[in-house]
Amino acid sequence: MQFSRTTRFATLLAGLFLAFSMVAVDHADARRSGSFGSRGAKTFQQAPTTRTAPQPTAPVERSMTPNTGPTAARPGAAQAQSQRPGFMNGFGGSMLRGLMLGGLIGLLLGQGFGGLAGMFGLLMQALLIGGAIWLVLRLLRAQPARSPEPALAGAGAGGGVARRDVGSSDIGRSFKIPSIGGSASAPAPAAQPTHRDIELGQQDLDTFERMLTEVQEAFGREDHKELRRLATPEMVSYLSEELAENAQKDVRNDVSDVRLLQADIAEAWNEGDRDYATAALNYAAIDVLRDRKSGDVVEGEAGTATETTELWTFVRQTGGDWKLSAIQQA
Repeated sequence: MQFSRTTRFATLLAGLFLAFSMVAVDHADARRSGSFGSRGAKTFQQAPTTRTAPQPTAPVERSMTPNTGPTAARPGAAQAQSQRPGFMNGFGGSMLRGLMLGGLIGLLLGQGFGGLAGMFGLLMQALLIGGAIWLVLRLLRAQPARSPEPALAGAGAGGGVARRDVGSSDIGRSFKIPSIGGSASAPAPAAQPTHRDIELGQQDLDTFERMLTEVQEAFGREDHKELRRLATPEMVSYLSEELAENAQKDVRNDVSDVRLLQADIAEAWNEGDRDYATAALNYAAIDVLRDRKSGDVVEGEAGTATETTELWTFVRQTGGDWKLSAIQQA
């Protein structure tokens, strides 16, 4: 079956438009159902599954807690990797991608496999020329740099003790000189926070159920003062950001009739002077978007409650009240 050039071009544009549309939809959905907040040292760890939330919970996507775990990338490592010099990462890669795209477009516009054959010929030439250029640049970078002058003077050929001139700024400071033949001890690793499992009582569980309703209703009323009482400053910042976005769109999130259906504790632990507890909550609520001026429902059904399962993490300092510190979608 043969197609005209116009048909091929229209098909190509339609495919590109569909791809970009899918990316935009995925981004919007991720923003509305994201997981955010802090769970102390367990922020980036997977919470245990429970009877209420038997499936793995979405990881925290937005948090002010630094990721210092063993799987965390070093600062700048990803950027350094992306900027590492190489033929495929620089001009050569861009040129090859351009040639392949040109051959593909040539095939779609009616040049057939002849366009692809020409593309592969140019591809081989580009590989040879680009490879030679890359090899020369690699050899130039590999030349040894001039050795710097020794920073400390006065050490004899036999390895005597190095002397350090003490200036006026060093008066009153103490420092140690490594013994001859010894090696300076490596700095001690940073102490990791200790985790200790704790037991919660029925009073704590009742508090979590009450806070579920209070947080939802305060969010629906756009009551920032109440949110500051119920949640950590980090969580208040995330919730306030969403409320500001609703205000820009001239809508407000109306949440009512919150009912807890099922709940259990995924884990509870102590870190120094703070206690943490992650609870799996399955609840129903009427959650709609209304026009700020008319009050009409613009999204959702006013008379129908929707069911949601989330993991809420609460934190309290010694002798303090529980506060909401993270929400994860289950």
